[in-house]
Amino acid sequence: MTKTGRIGTALTVLLMIAASSNAMTSCFAANSAHSASLTTNHRSENKAKAKKDSAVKDEWWKHAVFYEIYPRSFNDSNGDGLGDINGITAKLDYLKKLGVDAIWLTPCYPSPQVDFGYDISNYTEIAPEYGTMADFDKLIAEAKKRNIRIVMDLVMNHTSDKHPWFIESSENKTNPKRDWYIWRDGKNGGPPNNWQSTFGHSAWEFSPKTSQFYYHFFYPQQPDLNYRNPEVKKAMLDVARFWLDKGVAGYRLDAITTLYEDPSLPDNPVKDEKNAFGDPVMEHKYNDRFPEVHDVLRELRSTLNSYNDTSFPGKRVLVGETFGEDVAQISQMYGKNADEIQLPMNFFIPDTTTVSAPEFRKKIADWDNNPAHGWPVYVMSNHDRRRAFSRYADGINNDKIAKVIAAMNLTLRGTPILYYGEEIGMENYDPLKKEEVQDPIGKIGWPKEKGRDGERTPMQWTDSLNAGFSTGHPWVPVALNYPTHNVWNETRDKESLLLFYEKLIALRKANSAFIRGKFVPLNVDDQNVLSYLRQSDSESILVILNMSKTAQTVSFDLKPQGIKAKSGRVLLNSLTDKKRQKELHNLKLEPYQALIIQVR
Repeated sequence: MTKTGRIGTALTVLLMIAASSNAMTSCFAANSAHSASLTTNHRSENKAKAKKDSAVKDEWWKHAVFYEIYPRSFNDSNGDGLGDINGITAKLDYLKKLGVDAIWLTPCYPSPQVDFGYDISNYTEIAPEYGTMADFDKLIAEAKKRNIRIVMDLVMNHTSDKHPWFIESSENKTNPKRDWYIWRDGKNGGPPNNWQSTFGHSAWEFSPKTSQFYYHFFYPQQPDLNYRNPEVKKAMLDVARFWLDKGVAGYRLDAITTLYEDPSLPDNPVKDEKNAFGDPVMEHKYNDRFPEVHDVLRELRSTLNSYNDTSFPGKRVLVGETFGEDVAQISQMYGKNADEIQLPMNFFIPDTTTVSAPEFRKKIADWDNNPAHGWPVYVMSNHDRRRAFSRYADGINNDKIAKVIAAMNLTLRGTPILYYGEEIGMENYDPLKKEEVQDPIGKIGWPKEKGRDGERTPMQWTDSLNAGFSTGHPWVPVALNYPTHNVWNETRDKESLLLFYEKLIALRKANSAFIRGKFVPLNVDDQNVLSYLRQSDSESILVILNMSKTAQTVSFDLKPQGIKAKSGRVLLNSLTDKKRQKELHNLKLEPYQALIIQVR
């Protein structure tokens, strides 16, 4: 790590610190005015405190920064217009520099791509369009060299209709794999009941070959597996072991609450209104969230717990796509004895469309105080949700707003999951007409439902052709803001969103208050400014986020938290103000300003 203007003993000590920790990257040191102002002694003190706190219980996933990669859109290494495994490997140094600890890789298994990888035809291979198993092994090895773990997407609810299991099951009613899926006779000349697919229309598909219907919670090409058959459960646990043996650090579980259905097939309740597909709005009362799901999760967790790679200390992790009506329902997925999913995601923040201090405050408080006392996980965007940059943009303060959201995500008590391109301000680029739509959801529900292509656009590496993603024709168009919001440009702009993310992540890793500290909400009646204290045994850090388009003035009395100071030292400021000390009384904030202040 190079630092200019440092000589003698100070330089020697600084170099020793750099050799012992990779928490601060060289790019951060070169570009952060804050880093240049920190003393060597203070850095050493922070790192020692963080190490002491994290050593109490080293559960790596609690203090890791996860990064979701949609392989099809991240980086194309061979010019065919599709991202691939080698393209990801080529960008590992970028991810290391950003501060990423774990990559969540969405499905890269062989698939007809009806649902772009979530319809799997072989669970133990790599799709040819993404590369080979040797390419995947290289990705694992190269990521490990950079202390980055790989978490695979595991789709347990259903397979592709082209999977050999389903092909066998479809042959006849006596096939040994017939009961691996859910087959039923029709009723009154139609499907067995009124259940609807979450992707539109009936959840039953008729098979003329055997004159029965099979059940699919998603597309007709994604038949549901029957987990009441123990052979199915065993087969899927074998799949999990296959990739664990290859060194993956765990799984993100897709649609995990939908594994079981009521075998008596009662009709679901419906409301007197229509959804985007023209179907009645349905409550999935009899085909979602059955208690037997927890049995499967405990077995899966036990399987993961039997693995422990000495080069990556700590147990493997389960991240869950866990929908629910409220925090209480979702928190059930931790397990009664914290023996199921370590990181069950909720979508209460990704489903918001306004930057609101009161709304975020409530959602954060609910999750931080979840009834299971489970470790929170925060997601701002993903491959199924409109990008945060577009959801919250006002057309004027877009980058300022993005910095405020980033500061919130990376300083809360919990594990953040970033979505590729979030760190550079990638925006949605939704299809303008039905003929442009790739996602079948958009084809079925157009124009009310335009599909998910807009949040899956190619990663923006440069301002050149195709944003540097591919030399070929990208599978979906690049978002329109790529000339300004790309890695190349933002690496060179000291005030860019990308460098702000780098500083935030480095700050998160260097301070025990962020790694293990408790979350203390402050000024809870403020309608414009979200503020809170992150406090460990050894330090306290104040996070102040102006979520309004107007200037605000705030004051803090931290005596109840044992803090007598009337001012604090600025660790990070989203604006260009270089003042390193801030008063805690009548503190003035610019519109959409984020301030992180150390207080004593």
